[in-house]
Amino acid sequence: MYISVTGSKNNKDIYINQSYRKEDGSSSSRIYKKLGKYNELLEQFDGDDARLIAWAKEEAKKETRLYKENFGKITLELSKSARITKDEHRCLNVGYLFLQSICRQLRIDRIARRIKARHRFDYDLNAILTNLIYARLLAPSSKRSSYSYCQSLLEQPKYSLQDVYRALSVIAEESSLIQSELYKNSNFVHHRNTTILYYDCTNYYFEIEEEDGIKKYGKSKQHQPNPIVTMGLFMDADGMPLAFDVFPGNQNEQTTLKPLESQIIRDFDCSRFIFCSDSGLGSKSNRLLNSFGGRSYVITQSLKKMKADIREVAMDPHQFRRIGSDQFVNLDELDETNPAVYNAVYYKLLPVVTGKLDEELVVTYSPKYKAYQRRIRTRQIERAQAIIDSPEKKRKGKNPNDPARFVRKTSVTEDGEIADNTVYELDTDRIANEAKYDGFYAVVTNLTDDVAEIIKINKQRWEIEENFRIMKTDFEARPVYVRREDRIKAHFLTCFVALLVYRLLESKLGDQYSCRQILDTLREMKVTRIESAGIFIPSYTRTTLTDHLHEIFGFRTDTEAITNAMAKGIIKQSKENWSDALRASKK
Repeated sequence: MYISVTGSKNNKDIYINQSYRKEDGSSSSRIYKKLGKYNELLEQFDGDDARLIAWAKEEAKKETRLYKENFGKITLELSKSARITKDEHRCLNVGYLFLQSICRQLRIDRIARRIKARHRFDYDLNAILTNLIYARLLAPSSKRSSYSYCQSLLEQPKYSLQDVYRALSVIAEESSLIQSELYKNSNFVHHRNTTILYYDCTNYYFEIEEEDGIKKYGKSKQHQPNPIVTMGLFMDADGMPLAFDVFPGNQNEQTTLKPLESQIIRDFDCSRFIFCSDSGLGSKSNRLLNSFGGRSYVITQSLKKMKADIREVAMDPHQFRRIGSDQFVNLDELDETNPAVYNAVYYKLLPVVTGKLDEELVVTYSPKYKAYQRRIRTRQIERAQAIIDSPEKKRKGKNPNDPARFVRKTSVTEDGEIADNTVYELDTDRIANEAKYDGFYAVVTNLTDDVAEIIKINKQRWEIEENFRIMKTDFEARPVYVRREDRIKAHFLTCFVALLVYRLLESKLGDQYSCRQILDTLREMKVTRIESAGIFIPSYTRTTLTDHLHEIFGFRTDTEAITNAMAKGIIKQSKENWSDALRASKK
């Protein structure tokens, strides 16, 4: 590298230039670094031009040396006979660095320091909590296996496995503080839209046979014959997890809402919102809870479970309107082969008075939704017929969507006595009864908003189901391996925080990639350490997604070789993005 001085007499700049070779083989030069204004720098050297030039040349030498160390070519010598070091982790994950950057932006380190001030412990709580998050996303397993996996990160843990188990008790005790602080800090990373809050419950099973503590036998959504716990989860209008809690597996889901919602109102400074949930959590008491204090609700309703007189009026084809129109239409007269009709949504409003609640039932009908339900049922009928055709596979359906519900069993009698043979056939009456509801959907609300907005609010409920699916499938949050109640709660807190970190990463990437694409990419982003040369060599495939990650977070792990000094710089950069996020939030 060499120096150059350019510009007019009174407005000169001094640069460090770098020579390089173009792709066509010709040589050229480019500005590598600007040292400053010539006249301003000259004043610092008391007008001595020779001293200024000597200093500039020395700076060019420094930059040349640093460039060669960090970006220049490396000569690698390997032995065919020397054996690699025993028990040495040579293949290290660097995908966690992007997660580390988000954890830093969420200020988990400050939350950990605040917790430490309230307890007595010597271990690094921030390192333990963040490493549990990385492990849940990159290699979900037991706490022991997670600790072992973290030995393969670019930065290995400096705490013991026993410290992890001790920390779980503290994490569980400070769960409310951690959740409220994460909510406040996450606003600097992604503006939280709390105008609508979605709530739902699911359960997780344990591979044990006896009840213990909050592990109780209850109605399992996965039909597992094991003790379970129930998780209640709040989500904001953008699909970001907001808060959660864990309840005994035999507790009625209706009763889980009030304590968690009260915590949000108290600790999150979030009191005015639209509550949205399904009918299983929309009891009269829960609707009443969200009918004052600036809150309102949108709750799904099952037409099948309505009183017969209300259902008859709700499904009467007359007096429906197309969204955006005031004209009444008769559903029986619709030409559903017309694309405009097929893609439209029709509705009717029915006032409902339930005790102190003044509500409105919004009934919608969609030809497109009707066609979808019929396609699903057709496949289920085909599977039901397969059950009939396979005598050895006769079984009873376990849930409302099991195709076995369409199989009718009839015992043939002779002279009043039951014969040995049994007839299996399609239950055409049940099929016809279910078909009556095709295309229909209903919600009850105390909102007076535009119907289209109410429908839009309810339509977004699928995202909370998606959050549960991610935790159960991609994060492998079940079965639960820890036994103590405090450690169970800590386990689910790490799953919750991992979900928040993942959703924030997904948002930074512009929601362009699937969960599987993101997690698989992060899991495969590894470097191989060559200890003798003091370098790391990337051993993953560079893709559009890896380029996108590097572009967003401002550091690179995809150069042909990474020196120890470069690795330290990358780690430092992954921990310095908080200030960048704060500045960006103020723009």
